[in-house]
Amino acid sequence: MNDKVQMIFGLFAGLAIFIFGMNMMSECLQKAAGEKMRTILSMLTGNPVLGVLAGAVTTAVLQSSSATTVMVIGFVSAGLMSLPQAVSIILGANIGTTMTAQIIAFKITDYIYVFIFAGFLVSFLCKKEKAKNIGQTVFAFGLLFEGISIMESVMKPLADSPFFIRLLGNVADVPVLGVAVGMLMTVVVQSSSATIAVLQNFASQPGPDGISSMIGLAGAIPILLGDNIGTTITALLASIGQSRDAKRTAVAHSVFNISGAFLFIWLVKPYAALIRYISPKGNEVDVISRQIANAHTGFNLVMTLLWLPLIGLLVQIVMRIIPERADRREVLLPSAPQFLDGRLIGQPTAALHLATKEVLRCSGIVEKMLEKIREHQGDGEETVLAQVMEYADTEHALYGHINDYFAAMFAEGVMTETQANESAGLMYVLCDIDRMGTLCRDITEAVLSRDGKWRLSKEARKDLRKSIGLILDMYTYVVRMMSGDGGSMDYVQEKREEIRQLDEKMRRAHIERVGKKKCRVELTGLYDSILHNIDRMANSCVNLADTAAGSVNLRRLLVDG
Repeated sequence: MNDKVQMIFGLFAGLAIFIFGMNMMSECLQKAAGEKMRTILSMLTGNPVLGVLAGAVTTAVLQSSSATTVMVIGFVSAGLMSLPQAVSIILGANIGTTMTAQIIAFKITDYIYVFIFAGFLVSFLCKKEKAKNIGQTVFAFGLLFEGISIMESVMKPLADSPFFIRLLGNVADVPVLGVAVGMLMTVVVQSSSATIAVLQNFASQPGPDGISSMIGLAGAIPILLGDNIGTTITALLASIGQSRDAKRTAVAHSVFNISGAFLFIWLVKPYAALIRYISPKGNEVDVISRQIANAHTGFNLVMTLLWLPLIGLLVQIVMRIIPERADRREVLLPSAPQFLDGRLIGQPTAALHLATKEVLRCSGIVEKMLEKIREHQGDGEETVLAQVMEYADTEHALYGHINDYFAAMFAEGVMTETQANESAGLMYVLCDIDRMGTLCRDITEAVLSRDGKWRLSKEARKDLRKSIGLILDMYTYVVRMMSGDGGSMDYVQEKREEIRQLDEKMRRAHIERVGKKKCRVELTGLYDSILHNIDRMANSCVNLADTAAGSVNLRRLLVDG
């Protein structure tokens, strides 16, 4: 194979192994972190400093500022996070993403195979999920550096290429060209961490004197600035089709990096001198990888400190770029999910948060259905009953969307055992909520089948309202119980028994009224069907309470509490 072709394929192969290792490490770190991610996300408060800290830690765990930014955009689009809050998270994410470059700067070439073999052994031999995830993380860490090692080996011949030396000289002498190169690289690869790793490897190649870097720190910094601009493209693409606030969040990310690049491009030489001063000393070719990592961290730290007190101004800027449009409101169909975001399926902690919100929304719709049925008085109440039918259609459509979302999460294969159990528990909850909605529909259809009139005695209607009222009280209590607000299974069982006794009493009373000609015998089937559905609702409430007492705590899944 031609040497040049071999070098090109070697570079791409090394880059592929690096990206694969980085993605695998990110996925395994998420699994190993498990519930710790909930603690991190619970810090997403209105305090900008805590927001920056949460963004930095989350990105350090995810090993990707793009992943954090996409997560934030999903939360903003779902209405779970305000724009100023999201901006503070993004400021922190830009700091957290520099950890990858800092790790790469460590010279651990001699230990690569130790990491790969040790990680494989732990992953292969250990039975516990957490230990397996830690082993796979170590294995992926070794792969990441193996990719770097391959890129380093194939880049060495470039030091003897006059054409490449001239090309790098042009980049080093024209900072704007360096910014363009860095931005293009990141847009193509879709990972600033990967392009910075390539940059660190290029810069670590010795020049003709064997001591100086091929490109030098002053030549690497503009490329680094371009990398930071290029990574905002992922966020902008993720915001397509999202709410206006989600688009503003992506634009805020772009403004942060573009403003930083515009500021630092005029200060490349003094900034390079400062980084050399605070970085380890030695031959340039030996220390430039750490210098680039420090320049990356320093850039994001400085820009965060500059923008942190000016978050309000940054929000105003993005509001000007994407203003409110009074003439066009965003219309969302009632049956469309308000919280689910397919882009977050690979991040199960965030995805579970959104799915829990949607399940709660379903439970609220069923509660409204029960209230409407209880309100129904008999004559001329077709409008109320029609509303129940609309609610039923909305709830069942949401049930389908949420089930599909959970199926996609399981198919992604990134959930921990705990998260998988929580998802299964939520699916059980959703199933009983949907059953409640279906039973409400059945009662409504039974009523509408008599031309919108109950045609039952006042005593029968009074008993039915009391029975539905008991179901509503029981259901509301159980939903609070699932939300972690406390509750007792004894109370639920007492309510269940009360409904059962009322059911028997109502059946006997109806037979007596039929015998006294107060109710028509033809309505016995209708009345029996309604009572049967009410009894099934009570059973569903007991099922929900059992699940809440066992595995499902919605408050913990919401990470708001």
